Amino acid sequence: MNTPARLGTYALGLAVIFGGALGVGNAVGATAPAPTANAHTIHVPPAPNRTGDHGTHTEPSPGPAAGESVPGGLQVSQDGYTLIPRATTVEPGEATDFRFNVIGPDGKPVTAYRTEHGKKLHFIVVSRDLGSFQHLHPELTGDSVWSVKLTLPQAGAYRAFADFAPEGGSGLTLGADLQAPGAHEPKALPATSRTSTVDGYTVILDGALTPGASSKLTLKVSKDGHPIADLQPYLGAYGHLVALRAGDLAYLHVHPDGEPGDGRTPPGPEVTFYAEVPSRGDYRLFLDFQHEGTVRTADFTVRAGQIVAPTTPPTQAATAGSHGDHDH
Repeated sequence: MNTPARLGTYALGLAVIFGGALGVGNAVGATAPAPTANAHTIHVPPAPNRTGDHGTHTEPSPGPAAGESVPGGLQVSQDGYTLIPRATTVEPGEATDFRFNVIGPDGKPVTAYRTEHGKKLHFIVVSRDLGSFQHLHPELTGDSVWSVKLTLPQAGAYRAFADFAPEGGSGLTLGADLQAPGAHEPKALPATSRTSTVDGYTVILDGALTPGASSKLTLKVSKDGHPIADLQPYLGAYGHLVALRAGDLAYLHVHPDGEPGDGRTPPGPEVTFYAEVPSRGDYRLFLDFQHEGTVRTADFTVRAGQIVAPTTPPTQAATAGSHGDHDH
């Protein structure tokens, strides 16, 4: 083949390649939701580097395969619903009237919600290093805006999750990043542990997280070595468990086994949940439980895909100490 002919064939091949790439780009772009006119721009900072995390590690989480659902909380907009904070910067250490909207597929604020776990919307706020956790319950104001008192304990990056179910629709968890300005150095992910102490209570976790399968988790609550058999209902159960994947903070729904008053679920000392995690890696678990009129939070770091032996109750000396304070 002579030189002009070879050049012509080469140019034609480039045209086919770039034409195909343009078609794919247009197809992908068509799937992204159009921004709403009043939406704030949400800046998503990268997750903190965890290379020094007490020997723990988080494996990279690949994108979902075709037909696979995306874990909750990773998107600010999903299925036509969009979470729109009125502000994404909150002064650290100051109580703030934090407000946000949930916009529906029709472009209007959602006004009708189903009651799930005792509330129409659960609002979870965690620090990006998963050291700080708050489970809040906003109130829906007359202008269809959610309002809640929020205090970010210190400067740094945070993730907020709105967990709700609109009337006539499926349950959703939307997430948005918040910033508390000021100097801040992220902490290492707490080491894996199956025992947590808070306000003199000891909570022991039994069970393993198996990626892609429903996993039974049992948490046993005691105080001063005595099992607590009179837990009080909280959000329609004797405990409420939130699971978050380290690295990208994927929010996972965890379902309690039984409910108060069903004739078979005792009020402690054991509370059982079923969780399904999408991948191997480290997860943070936060258990809210109520006793003597006060809600407390026990926290754990668990590695999915790791076989573990049942946890034995610690000695009283081993339970002295705490994983830190958590707000509600």
